[in-house]
Amino acid sequence: MTEKISILAHTEESFIHAIAERLGKGRVHASLIYQEFFRSGSLNAAHPAFNNAQEIRTAILENVSVSQLSLGDRKEDGKTGKFLGKTADGLEVEFVQIPMQSGGTLCISSQVGCQMGCAFCETGKMGLLRNLTTEEIVSQVYLAKHHNQFSFRNLVFMGMGEPLDNFDAVMQAVRIFNDPKGFGFGRRRMTISTSGCVDGIDKLANLGGQAPNLAVSINAPTDELRNRLMPVNRKYDLQTLYEAMQGYCTKTGRQILIAYVLLQGQNDQIEHALQLSEYLKGLNVKINLIPYNPQSRDRFQAPDLNTIEAFTQSLRQKGYYTLLRLTKGQDIMAACGQLGNLKLRKQIFENQKNALITFPTNSH
Repeated sequence: MTEKISILAHTEESFIHAIAERLGKGRVHASLIYQEFFRSGSLNAAHPAFNNAQEIRTAILENVSVSQLSLGDRKEDGKTGKFLGKTADGLEVEFVQIPMQSGGTLCISSQVGCQMGCAFCETGKMGLLRNLTTEEIVSQVYLAKHHNQFSFRNLVFMGMGEPLDNFDAVMQAVRIFNDPKGFGFGRRRMTISTSGCVDGIDKLANLGGQAPNLAVSINAPTDELRNRLMPVNRKYDLQTLYEAMQGYCTKTGRQILIAYVLLQGQNDQIEHALQLSEYLKGLNVKINLIPYNPQSRDRFQAPDLNTIEAFTQSLRQKGYYTLLRLTKGQDIMAACGQLGNLKLRKQIFENQKNALITFPTNSH
């Protein structure tokens, strides 16, 4: 049986090409179906142009699928909502809807789990189960918009996973989100967050003005400390990361958002703030400070308010535009660093272990 064409994996141009290649015709009608689907969320081809073109309508729809995630549990903390999407192979991925005064933000995932292993991140404790496909990434936006009726202006790859570790699928999703005949999100309304994967940052930089925004999690101003908190630093140290960020700023003309999770007694002292300000010198950045959010197995605590305020003011006095992120979704494990399902990881591990057990055959 011929595999159907997933509309959630295509830009309008590539969808039209796929249909025309399959059927030998239908380019105009494929475009209409694509636009109608992303506008209404329905694959019904109700455009008046099909009134006298039922044959081509039927042929196209028979070859198209909407291979979306299925919606699972929903949790809410005030207005923040965390949603569970289930993949066809039984895995789970989380995405978060955050209403804001300037317009909503949708936080989406790029992987099930993550292999970066950051010490303060719940997702990192899962390990990497697998990359999400482009349609699984796009499906999160589709479900938020058309099923949940959530209105949002900003789209951030800050959910489960390291987006630049799944570069091709993520960038195809970005192209689909950006397509004016599809969701129509401007690239300046999309932000890719990374733990510091330099190869991926370099690829984004080479896109120039077509690159989405970039957020980089620093979380420590010295290699010694960052090596302990973020294993990726052992591959790409702070100097290497600095050069990649400098290249991104130069080639794209964009400002980078620096994310810094404040951990009590680890990276939250005035000394660390001064080291961070020195490290970032010469880069076009703004800084987002994030007090640590509690997790299922805590090694860390958030600093007290006086420590947080002193750290914030120290950076501002050095001339950095510094934001202090208010905690949203903490009670439902939807805040920064809290996404992940350790129970699922354990269950899969047990299943894999059991599958490796062999039994001796009877000898004769």
